[in-house]
Amino acid sequence: MASPSPRRLYQIWKGKNKFFCGGRFVFGPDAASVLLSTVLIGGPAIAFCIKVFDKINGGNHHWYPVLLVGVIATILDVLFLYLTSSRDPGIVPRNSRPPETDEAFDMTTPSMEWLNGRTPHLKLPRTKDVIINGHNVKVKYCGTCLLYRPPRASHCSICNNCVQRFDHHCPWVGQCIGVRNHRFFFMFISTSTALCIFVFVCSLIDLVNRAKEEDQFWRAVSGDILCTFLIIYCFIAVWFVGGLTVFHSYLICTNQTTYENFRYRYDKKENPFNRGIVNNLREVLFSKIPPSLNDFRALVQEDDHVVEATVPPDLGEDAVFPKEKIDIEMGNKTSEGSGFSLPEMLQHLDYDDLEDSVKSKEADGRLAIDISAVPTEQELAVILNVSGLGDYSHQSCKGRPIQKTRVDLVNCQKH
Repeated sequence: MASPSPRRLYQIWKGKNKFFCGGRFVFGPDAASVLLSTVLIGGPAIAFCIKVFDKINGGNHHWYPVLLVGVIATILDVLFLYLTSSRDPGIVPRNSRPPETDEAFDMTTPSMEWLNGRTPHLKLPRTKDVIINGHNVKVKYCGTCLLYRPPRASHCSICNNCVQRFDHHCPWVGQCIGVRNHRFFFMFISTSTALCIFVFVCSLIDLVNRAKEEDQFWRAVSGDILCTFLIIYCFIAVWFVGGLTVFHSYLICTNQTTYENFRYRYDKKENPFNRGIVNNLREVLFSKIPPSLNDFRALVQEDDHVVEATVPPDLGEDAVFPKEKIDIEMGNKTSEGSGFSLPEMLQHLDYDDLEDSVKSKEADGRLAIDISAVPTEQELAVILNVSGLGDYSHQSCKGRPIQKTRVDLVNCQKH
């Protein structure tokens, strides 16, 4: 049988990105939001420039510099928007199979329990320790990309990619903000702030001059609807983009990401990446942008990017077929060959912090889990395995009925 013809990497990419111009431009799954942002920026800015141009034609030639600054600021703002949204933010290439490791642990974490339950020949630690600038930093295993993430990388559940120095996923640019587009994002919000302030001040000056000419402020307001609209619009918008600019200025000066700041990672320990304000500014804004780790236009064999799991023959009906994909990071599980899906309560679990947030309750020697609905035996098996409570089989409960809101595990023996 002839092997399939090679295809471009972007054509078989497992993430949710959208590619244009043959893979040269990489957008997020919500790329349409870029058009909305373009309208929100370009619409008022173009209206302002048209108004200024009309004043110049009326003989007010001192408005020429205002028109020039308005046009340049608008072009730069839109340019930085598309430079942010149309490039690879720092996507970490996926592995086609899990990494090989000789490490084994007697006490397994929930994520290891999950991996072992589906691929018993694997026993991967959930985290590994690396030393950065003399500090111990933990890197986590990504069950979706099948790799240990680089320091500061995180998996974006919207794009379904691991991103280097992940900051956040911005819905206004429709793209993740990472190591390769953070500076363009900062320039975008900074230029937006400057443009809002500029249009607001110029429109307010024009309205005040008009009020002086007519000797009545409210008549001037009602007589120039466009100028009034621009003042209100820019006043509201500047609080949003201005706040983002100030916040990201602080993050850059302290060499943090939004993701790290929101999780308060450095409240009780020193930030190993902080090298001082000057060096932090140089690193984020003036250093050379690292090249993309992915050549999306490269020709590849599709078989090389299909992840298959080896399943022992003794698993019987519960076996996981090769085409079945288990997404640990996003909490989803889909199978082309079966209609089984994870219960909704598992789809919303944060597996990154599962070990820290899941607490077992023990009272009178009875271990219990509260659930909101009656699960099927197959769903119950998944719940118990992911929660780190061991393997489950329906025979072990000896025919005892499952309660509606409480699962009693006292008499269920682990097989």
